[in-house]
Amino acid sequence: MDTTLTIIIAVAVLYNFGKRQEDELPEEAEEDLPEENAEDGQVQHAANANGNAVRRTLIENHFAALVKWRIMSQKKIFLVFVAISTVSLLLHHGGHFSWTMEAFHLGCPSLRTHLSSSLKPKHTNVAFLKTHKTASTTMQNLLFRFAERNNLTVALPVQACGHQFCYPRTFNAHLVHPHTLPPNVVTSHMRFNRAEMQRLMPNDTIYVTILREPGSMFESLFSYYNQYCQSFKRVPNGSLEAFLDEPWRYYRPDEKDSMYARNTLTFDLGGDKDRPAADATAYARAFVAETERVFSLVMIAEYFDESLVLLRHLLSWDLEDVLYVKLNMRMSGSKHSLSPGLPFKIRAWNALDARLYDHFNASLWRQLTALGPACVAREVRLLRRAQERLVRGCFGGRLPQLRSAAQIKNKELRPWQPSAKVDIVGYDLPTNTNATWPGSLAHELCLKLIMPEVQYTRVLLRSQSLRYRRSYPLRSPQPQPQQPVRSVLPRHQQVGIQQIPREALPPGPGPASSPTATSRPAGTQSRATRVGLRPSGPQRQTP
Repeated sequence: MDTTLTIIIAVAVLYNFGKRQEDELPEEAEEDLPEENAEDGQVQHAANANGNAVRRTLIENHFAALVKWRIMSQKKIFLVFVAISTVSLLLHHGGHFSWTMEAFHLGCPSLRTHLSSSLKPKHTNVAFLKTHKTASTTMQNLLFRFAERNNLTVALPVQACGHQFCYPRTFNAHLVHPHTLPPNVVTSHMRFNRAEMQRLMPNDTIYVTILREPGSMFESLFSYYNQYCQSFKRVPNGSLEAFLDEPWRYYRPDEKDSMYARNTLTFDLGGDKDRPAADATAYARAFVAETERVFSLVMIAEYFDESLVLLRHLLSWDLEDVLYVKLNMRMSGSKHSLSPGLPFKIRAWNALDARLYDHFNASLWRQLTALGPACVAREVRLLRRAQERLVRGCFGGRLPQLRSAAQIKNKELRPWQPSAKVDIVGYDLPTNTNATWPGSLAHELCLKLIMPEVQYTRVLLRSQSLRYRRSYPLRSPQPQPQQPVRSVLPRHQQVGIQQIPREALPPGPGPASSPTATSRPAGTQSRATRVGLRPSGPQRQTP
């Protein structure tokens, strides 16, 4: 609205300027004609005739000059109008313009991608498989905010499942809250089930996930779940070195939370974390191929910004759609450096995860190379520059300070703490900036930018339930089947893949053989019993 008003005022000023210039044109000069003389009648007549001819010539020349001046003035006004409109548009879309122009200077393929993507809508049907301890909470927050900005529906778990789809149970579409159907986006923790995701999501859904280097990831898992995973709890003095020296002494494949102690990425992706060594190599090869066919992009946590560049191109999103703040991080005192030799032992114990990571890390860099390393580096710089501007705007011109949960005054911003031994840090908004005015757009943007997973899930469910109830009179009743119906589905555009042959990739452990569900917040067990889900102990937040 402000941009349009500016253009109108500018055109009006230019028009008045043109009128003023026209009014200041010299009026026609009266010619000096000889006075009438009776004795020179004939001479006077001839002079009058010559004067009339001169006057007509002068009038014609003057009229032609006036017309030419008006045409030139109109052209100038039009060109100035176009210039003002262009500048206003570029100011309105400054991030896109700077992104495009910087890419243009290098002859980047991203320029062609950006110009072509600007002519088509953003892709809004996205399934992000949220894996554990891989920066996936940061990615989830990004997707939550994108969905809210674009009025999309996010599939959220039924309340009996807490903020996850009853993980570690294999995902089932019946675990989705009915007020969040039909969804555009799904991003909460689950154990992946391709058939059920096909049943839930639109046919043009793009599937994305994220992996992390096995050494640093396993150290994080061991620290984060040390008080919950029995395989970790029984290790003397909570020693990661002791566990890796004799993992089978402490590890029980079928007990509760065992998925955190071995090949967690494989388990999250729906695979068999405990594949026998006899055919582990063939299984890993087939499982990697299956994952590559399902997921259009596998991000790598160590190269998060570079992965976001690929995501932006894949989904035809804008720069502001991929801005973020790091969430669910541990205090430096809760992290432990790996002694020499431990990374090798971790990779050997988590061989399937290591195979996944190596393959998709190489795949990521092949895609980045195709885009152009210089172009990717420049886009990453632009992303970080825009991100810093956003963060400084939320935190009073300064970069945010990490705070422990006890230091954060706003309880909606306090991250969940897994145990007294692990300190998960978060942020608190300052009290002396415009971004802290409740109800303002800046306040909502900044609040959601740093809101932890559990609180944001609750806020999103509340807002979507309200929207659902408002539109309920417009909805036709849809009968719910008493038992899951597994009908034959049309081939999926993004996930239309051939199943791995049974001899190469038999099904991983299903709900019957998988560990029991993780525990949930206190007070939800009776609710779980009412909806027919097996209740379990307190559910934990996972990144």
